[in-house]
Amino acid sequence: MQTILLIEDEAAIADMVIYALKSEGFAAEWRRLGREGIDWLQQHPETALLILDIGLPDGNGFEFCKEIRRFSSVPIVFLTARNEEVDRIVGLEIGGDDYMGKPFSPRELTARIKAILKRSAIPMGSAVENPCVFAIDLVRCRIRYHDCWLELTRYEYQLLKTLLQQPERIFSRAQIMDMAWSEPEESLERVVDTHIKTIRAKLRQVSQEENPIKTHRGMGYSISGNVCES
Repeated sequence: MQTILLIEDEAAIADMVIYALKSEGFAAEWRRLGREGIDWLQQHPETALLILDIGLPDGNGFEFCKEIRRFSSVPIVFLTARNEEVDRIVGLEIGGDDYMGKPFSPRELTARIKAILKRSAIPMGSAVENPCVFAIDLVRCRIRYHDCWLELTRYEYQLLKTLLQQPERIFSRAQIMDMAWSEPEESLERVVDTHIKTIRAKLRQVSQEENPIKTHRGMGYSISGNVCES
């Protein structure tokens, strides 16, 4: 049984997360303070994943993440009320694997945890055995699917690139709009569905047997397939 460590000072949130984790078959450990959590993590290096709040009574979660990265590569999911784009970017750049804002869906949290653990369990040599399904050309802003360069609009490219940057991760419509749209507040989330539909049609033109973009009812979208930069 895999153990998830939660560092969160709000008891109500901790109870909800622990219940969701145990319902999905995980063992859960809870610590209120960052320092307590780090001490526990150092004593239990086999910990599968860490859920880390940013606003803790004894310090900033970003700083605790930096300290943890000096001795552990454990996957880290930030769980916080701070939803500004700069916070999300900082959290991912300093070593976080995902970022969820409060309020949040416990079901979505456990789904993301499963996706992260699935990715981290892939053997290092698997990329050689499974050649790239997608290739991203960041210079020319284009994406190849199998051996075919896709004819994508600006937003189709941005949306597909967003999904491909973290395969298997479930992105909500709001998250996709934040990352793929220059002015998401002026668009409707249902626009994402329309673009997903057109992208799927273009992928089917290349391979009718595959459907790499998955719909997760009530949560959003994810994509599967090995990705490399071209």
